[in-house]
Amino acid sequence: MSQIVTATRTLHFHSPSLVAMAMAIALMVATSMANATTFNTNDEATHDHWQSMTLSLGGERHYRAVETHSYSDATLSLNATSGVCDLPWLEMRVTLEQQQGESRTVNLVPTRLRIDERPVIDTMAEFITERGDDGFYAHFYLGDLDSLMADMRQGEQLFLGFDQEEREPWYMTFSLKGADAAINRMLTQCESSGPKV
Repeated sequence: MSQIVTATRTLHFHSPSLVAMAMAIALMVATSMANATTFNTNDEATHDHWQSMTLSLGGERHYRAVETHSYSDATLSLNATSGVCDLPWLEMRVTLEQQQGESRTVNLVPTRLRIDERPVIDTMAEFITERGDDGFYAHFYLGDLDSLMADMRQGEQLFLGFDQEEREPWYMTFSLKGADAAINRMLTQCESSGPKV
């Protein structure tokens, strides 16, 4: 799967709306990448093919629902941060053969996402590496994540397709068995972590 990093380096997109989306998601991306290498994992629970957990470092808390069943070297996760639980994000991580030498955005790639036989969602994925991490990350720009999460809770499979210019698209399929319970627990834990009134 590491070929996707090399294969996408030549793709370029200059749309003003994509630039605006990239700026809007920058903070979330930085937080998510930090989770991969420096945060402690606590409160893990298994839900069929999914897991839910808390990621913590000092007073900072993030909550994750993750599918680790479908691939030995890739995960799909929904993530939420304490204090902004209403702004979750979808992320895919692929393990590479070695730790990366620099943190960088590799590219912005047209992506198709579908749950079961529901309509295809055309979107973009930002491909990212982080220095000292052996992961390759895809962050998805999604306008209606609430609807996607509702579909994930009821679906059986999530399909992803990444464009690779002249090459064949790169396809992946993740199981949604247990996603309902994992997403519910992630959101419940995030919301209960906020300040008490």
